[in-house]
Amino acid sequence: MLLSKVTWLHSTGHSDTHSVVNAGIKPITLVLSACTGIDDIAEAITLLELNNWDLVAAINGVIPQENGILQRRVNQVQAVPAAPPAAPAASSSSSSSSSAFCPALPSRHIVERQPRMLNFRVEYRQRTVEVVIEEGSVIGEIKQILETELQVPVSKMQLKGWKSGDLSDSIVLQSLHLPKNNSLYVLTPEITPTASTSQNSVLQESLNQNFLLVISHREAQRDYNLNFPGSRTIQEVKRNVSDLINIPVRHQQWEGWPASASDSMTLAASGISYPCHHLGVCRRSSPANTREPTEECADVHMVSDSEGDDFEDASEFGVDESEMFGMGTSTGSRKAPLMPENTENEVDALMHFTAEFTTRYGECHPVFFIGTLEAASQEAFYGKARDRKLLAIYLHNDESVLGNVFCSQMMCADSIVSYLSQNFITWAWDVTKEANKARLLTMCTRHFGSVVAQTIRTYKTDQFPLLLIVMGKRTSNEVLNVIQGNTTVDELMMRLMGAMEIFTAQQQEDIKDEDEREAREMVKREQDEAYQLSLEADRKKREAQEREQAEQLRLQQIQKEADDEKEAIRLSLEHALPPEPADEGGEPISKLRIRTPSGEFLVRRFLGSTKLKVLFDFVASKGYPWEDFKLLTTFPRRNITQLDPASSLLEAKLFPQETLFLEAKE
Repeated sequence: MLLSKVTWLHSTGHSDTHSVVNAGIKPITLVLSACTGIDDIAEAITLLELNNWDLVAAINGVIPQENGILQRRVNQVQAVPAAPPAAPAASSSSSSSSSAFCPALPSRHIVERQPRMLNFRVEYRQRTVEVVIEEGSVIGEIKQILETELQVPVSKMQLKGWKSGDLSDSIVLQSLHLPKNNSLYVLTPEITPTASTSQNSVLQESLNQNFLLVISHREAQRDYNLNFPGSRTIQEVKRNVSDLINIPVRHQQWEGWPASASDSMTLAASGISYPCHHLGVCRRSSPANTREPTEECADVHMVSDSEGDDFEDASEFGVDESEMFGMGTSTGSRKAPLMPENTENEVDALMHFTAEFTTRYGECHPVFFIGTLEAASQEAFYGKARDRKLLAIYLHNDESVLGNVFCSQMMCADSIVSYLSQNFITWAWDVTKEANKARLLTMCTRHFGSVVAQTIRTYKTDQFPLLLIVMGKRTSNEVLNVIQGNTTVDELMMRLMGAMEIFTAQQQEDIKDEDEREAREMVKREQDEAYQLSLEADRKKREAQEREQAEQLRLQQIQKEADDEKEAIRLSLEHALPPEPADEGGEPISKLRIRTPSGEFLVRRFLGSTKLKVLFDFVASKGYPWEDFKLLTTFPRRNITQLDPASSLLEAKLFPQETLFLEAKE
């Protein structure tokens, strides 16, 4: 279409461009605009001036010529040979000035501009790797370099630190517009640990887990749901269970433990099921009956002999009637004491008491508290008001003729056992031995005062057993009742219920006072929390303002340093520029007009032999560094900044004059 318009000009007798000039400037610019699509009259006039008002030459300068197109291959720094020119029909009639403006490319190599290099500082655990790579590379190439340096597979590697978030390996670095220096870091969450590390971590995790043991007590036909940490040993579990079922560890017979488990193993290492494991326990048969085990414990996987089998309880050999009432002790086997003499540990003494009591009088008896008298008092008196109970202290004496009757008929009665278990914390002690009695009096004096100790001293041996009912009060503990051994089940129940009525009335008052106190404390706590939240909000607001001010100062300082650095570079380039040559000289002069993005023109003369580097420095000295701006010719449109900076203005075809314009890089 453009060539047909040029042909029309020739057919109308305008082949002589001077005749067109004589016809007036405006018709020529209109024709040039019609042929090239240039709407700016001033730009059209400038183009005509550059071609000495040769219309055909100006048109040929605008129309893209085959020999004027530079093909650039991305990411390839090499010379590109120019194809032999095939001049179009319109260019055949161009004047000498047109060839000066848009010449055919010489048959030589064009050296492209060196690509920009990017520096990456990559951190991985305790290592730091420096990577220098071309801007035209992709992210995957960085990972390949890191794979060699860190010995980490690319598939297991996550490269973090990009400002725009996670990026795919196929993205070209040039499209990210990165600064020259960058910092990244590598994550490897999918790398599996070694087998030993994995096993240790699994074992450690199991030790921290809680195991639910559902233990079925065969004789009592009762199930216990107990939680134990994985670090607890099987031996410790058996000792704790003995307090519940009143069967010493040496007499326990278990089923359900793994065949490979031993008492010294922890629950985590024993191989039991997680989170719940079912077990069964019963009393092991006596030596006389070991030939035929009971049906309930026929399927036994493991028997605990951790505490030895050197002796059996006296109950396994039977107790005659004379012994039941404390008589006839000179013949037959003597009963083992409920509590050993001069025991150093109260807990061990009470465990022995519970086990021996069960051996003598059976499984149905009150649940005795295993712990010191102080711990029992804490459990009964010093919890929340709704959870408090009465403390029943049972004092036994084997030398009393009432001992066996009271224990077997009163303490083991179902109604008494149930009532004590629901409403009392029951603690027991054996005062048969003088050393144990003296220790009891010392404990009572320490916790309840000398009055209680003196009361116990007043009772004679034949008045035992004693059951002391103690109620906790705000200032001191009070003994509500002392029940002697010469009583009946009904009388015992009535006296327990009477003590419970007194305790309940006191408990209701304590609950009311506690609720009011908690309400006051809650209001005060809410006020304190609101005040603290207000202080915290003010503090955060103040810190946010301080951070914002500090950040503004920091950004201003960074901007000032950057501006100072740019200004220093600009001044350095300005001082390094060669002097501007005069209009008349021996060497060819090239006059360049450079239009800035603001519309201003930078005009300067250069020697034709001046390198493009000098031109770039001149533009940078005016505040337009060539790293951020590209220098383009008008017609044809060429990116001068892509040419070799070592080329001269003559080689770049910027002679004798040229109009260029600056454009910011994307």
